[in-house]
Amino acid sequence: MSEGIENKVVVITGASSGLGEAAARLLAQKGAKVVLGARRVDRLEALAKELGLPKDSVLATDVADRAQVKALVDHAVKLHGRIDVMINNAGLMATSRLDQLHVDEWDKMIDVNIKGVMYGFAAALPHFMEQKSGHIINVSSVAGHKVGPGSAVYAATKFAVRAFSEGVRQEVKPYNIRTTIISPGAVATELPNQITDLVAKERVNQVYTDAIPADSFARTVAFAMEQPQDVDINEIVFRPTIQVY
Repeated sequence: MSEGIENKVVVITGASSGLGEAAARLLAQKGAKVVLGARRVDRLEALAKELGLPKDSVLATDVADRAQVKALVDHAVKLHGRIDVMINNAGLMATSRLDQLHVDEWDKMIDVNIKGVMYGFAAALPHFMEQKSGHIINVSSVAGHKVGPGSAVYAATKFAVRAFSEGVRQEVKPYNIRTTIISPGAVATELPNQITDLVAKERVNQVYTDAIPADSFARTVAFAMEQPQDVDINEIVFRPTIQVY
């Protein structure tokens, strides 16, 4: 099934690995015109080549920089004349115990996990308003629903994504824009590699022992996109079947 996906212009941040890469693969397979942003351009270019995408389908993007996020969206519109779906996926998971005072890591998570999502929304909204259509997909986390030891700041950023997304949902109704929050549990990505606090890392590694493949996320994205235009899938939470947290 590709109804609701084929020929749609989809911008994905954090597309160089993990969830973003998996979404790019599946959506391209289903006929979407994907435009990929991330900091690691070499990985984006390799992915684009593998998927048979035009070379100009990728752009270096640090989502903590509003101008770069706007440039990514504007680039997609220049290439294809429109944007249909904005997937704000880029994220950091530098969990740590609060008494370690890893404040620089807190700042980075706030910049990427919260501001990056807001910047993606801000870049896409004017185009969606003009088109009177569009779909915002924001990536939260199970940690956006419950807090565990060592995850206070990370969870705060993901709770913020959900709060912001709910506000967006209510305000974009006049423009026929759909909104989806996706909250994954333990999915096999590079996220745990970002953790420098060894105690927090051990706890996360225990949860990720039973991590499921990243294509599980891609399928949830496809499910939300494939619904008829009068159906708005607002929130999806998914975990490995065995995951307790």
